[in-house]
Amino acid sequence: MNTAAMAIKTGIDTQMVTPNTNSVAGIIDDDRVDIEASINGNGEAYARLVRRYEHLISQQMWRFTRDREQLEHLVQDVFVEAYYSLHGYKWKAPFLHWIRRIATRVGYRFWKERSRDTQYLDYGKESHIDSYPTPETQTPSEAAEYLYSILSDLPPDDRIVLTLLYFEECSTKEIAERLKWSQSLVKVRAFRARKKLKKKLEHAGYGRNNHE
Repeated sequence: MNTAAMAIKTGIDTQMVTPNTNSVAGIIDDDRVDIEASINGNGEAYARLVRRYEHLISQQMWRFTRDREQLEHLVQDVFVEAYYSLHGYKWKAPFLHWIRRIATRVGYRFWKERSRDTQYLDYGKESHIDSYPTPETQTPSEAAEYLYSILSDLPPDDRIVLTLLYFEECSTKEIAERLKWSQSLVKVRAFRARKKLKKKLEHAGYGRNNHE
């Protein structure tokens, strides 16, 4: 097992270690020490980074799949890709921001691969959109799952831009940075994706005029 795999397995299999949370500066200092040590081949240092951020990255990747086994694979993919990209980390943003960009690209790539696999049934399609309660009777959690189901029926480009806009509340600039798109491309795709989403939501009973 190589250094990255060992570090990630160690980080995920052991209990969460509480980082220095006295201040943001403390966390950044911890990150700097562990990143520099990881670059020099210290597997335990990278395991600490995994433990520090695994929960947050798992929450982010939950937006890309509702299959828990697949979720674990995606989280591991994020940390493996981050490990092999550490030499390119320029300290221009906090480590968490940097690894979130990697997580977005890993999830987006996963969606694109799945969209080409005609035998794969996404969570949204398995859950039968028509079987959900009506908008008037849905709980907040049911509404969130319903929205996930509707988004799962959109092409990956539309789905990723809407996910970043509405679930992660990213700005146009942030989306462009995460996906390595131009800001103008983000705006165009967001406009088109919103139109598609609006049509699907209206068909499902959202946003209709109550007097109709």
